Amino acid sequence: MRRLILIALLGSIAQLVDGTLGMAYGVTASTALLITGITPAIASASVHLAEVGTTLASGLSHWRFGNVDWRVVALIGAPGAVGAFAGATFLSSLSTESASLWVAGLLLLLGVYILVRFGTGKVRAVIEGRPAGRFLGPLGLVAGFIDATGGGGWGPVANSALLSSGKLAPRRAVGSVNAAEFLVSVAASIGFLFGLGGKHLPFDIVAALLIGGVIAAPLAAWLVSRLATRWLGVGVGLVLILTNARTVLNGLDVTTGPRYAVYAALVLGWAAIVAYGVRVQARRTASAVQEAERLLDENELEPVS
Repeated sequence: MRRLILIALLGSIAQLVDGTLGMAYGVTASTALLITGITPAIASASVHLAEVGTTLASGLSHWRFGNVDWRVVALIGAPGAVGAFAGATFLSSLSTESASLWVAGLLLLLGVYILVRFGTGKVRAVIEGRPAGRFLGPLGLVAGFIDATGGGGWGPVANSALLSSGKLAPRRAVGSVNAAEFLVSVAASIGFLFGLGGKHLPFDIVAALLIGGVIAAPLAAWLVSRLATRWLGVGVGLVLILTNARTVLNGLDVTTGPRYAVYAALVLGWAAIVAYGVRVQARRTASAVQEAERLLDENELEPVS
């Protein structure tokens, strides 16, 4: 019972991160299950089955707080479901280690780009245009396939691509990707049930993950609706950098000492960019206040208390 309570708590934490930043539920939950001794295939199947409920709750919560673009959900979710079903049924037995290393490297670079762009304030106040269908379709297909074969990856691939395109506000990118993930989770779960059979799945663990995730989903959606665009982008960039740096370093067989040195350098670099962004924002706020005072003086108006 204690193990199930712990798994439910980890499910809540994973959903809180995923619902706020649009990624890391699969990675967090799968890692927690692997530590308990569950095989990778069973862990991935359990997480995707639990995500059927958590993503439904998350999508509804994001819709309730106005974070969802249903056009994006439709255009990215349907291809994502196709990719997830294919990955879960026919392609899970193929070796994806080399491909995952390249994908992690690409996502790491995208994380740096997103962090610098949002952290330094080089992002438009109003996001112009809309993501094209010819961009969303292939993106969903690839993200769904990677998600099913790797035990996670829908959020990092889909969200990083949407944010770097500059065509969708961060809160809408996170909300839409979370809502579309319901379709991906259903398709992947059906594929795993075909491939593994229901008798091999630990439904008590699935239920624990589901309960924990459903509890955290509304809180995560509320946080996204309140977070400033800049800091939401900064958080996404940090998660992308740290999670994919781990994959790259493991794939390159970097030893423990140098690995932690790299992690420390990445965190320090992130902190430096955040500090710079705070200073830039403070200067802009001060300039805006001075400009307002100048206009009041020119018009001989007294500020209203």
